[in-house]
Amino acid sequence: MADTVLYEVTDGLATITLNRPDAMNAMNTEAKVALREAVRASASDPAVRAVLLTATGRAFCVGQDLKEHISSLTADREAGTGTTMSTVREHYNPVIRDLTEMPKPVVAAVNGAAAGAGLGFALAADYRIVSEGAVFNTSFAGVALTADSGVSWTLPRLIGHGRAADLLLFPRSISAQEAFELGIANRVVAAPALAAEATAVARSLAEGPTVAYAALKASLAYGSSHGLLETLEKEDELQTRAGASEDHAIAVQAFIDKARPKYLGR
Repeated sequence: MADTVLYEVTDGLATITLNRPDAMNAMNTEAKVALREAVRASASDPAVRAVLLTATGRAFCVGQDLKEHISSLTADREAGTGTTMSTVREHYNPVIRDLTEMPKPVVAAVNGAAAGAGLGFALAADYRIVSEGAVFNTSFAGVALTADSGVSWTLPRLIGHGRAADLLLFPRSISAQEAFELGIANRVVAAPALAAEATAVARSLAEGPTVAYAALKASLAYGSSHGLLETLEKEDELQTRAGASEDHAIAVQAFIDKARPKYLGR
């Protein structure tokens, strides 16, 4: 992995760290490729049972690196091409798809500003732990662009269509407390406690029933866009799968023995 994105796997937990602190973790091409590959690696590695997405410095991620973006747009105009916006298809879409679809939980530790694609990365996680000084901003309309990085899919599912439209049409900075009240943040913690809190949560998920977590992710995604009868059938399918897992047998035996289960992740 490039230095712009750090990747580490320890005891079933993959930690992906955005690492361009001087640029507020804005995404240049190198960082986008590195993030895509890190997320892909965590999704495909059977030894990884949970993922922690975090960042260095004072920002989580402010989205696209506009300096590189402007340079690329200028090159497009001079060459008569239009390749700049292919970054959505080549970089952002794979990241969001793998974060949302991987059969393991993803925790985002939002330490500061999360804007544009950075907001999209945070929203694609299953659980968001947010520093009390963090802010969120859709940003897209502010630079005459539409939503990408899955924001038009994730944001209304979290806060409703009307509120999502408001934040997209009229971008503004949302405090951590407002993000909690809207349903964007799951927990808000003091800045010094963020790393320890997020790591503890991600570590607990990495030690949990991975098959059941995968089924829960799939069930939530399916139920948000299907009717009750279809969702009941999907729940039956997923519950059958979870019920056949070794972890379910371990959990039931631990309940009988009045012991703490030690899950295997299968």
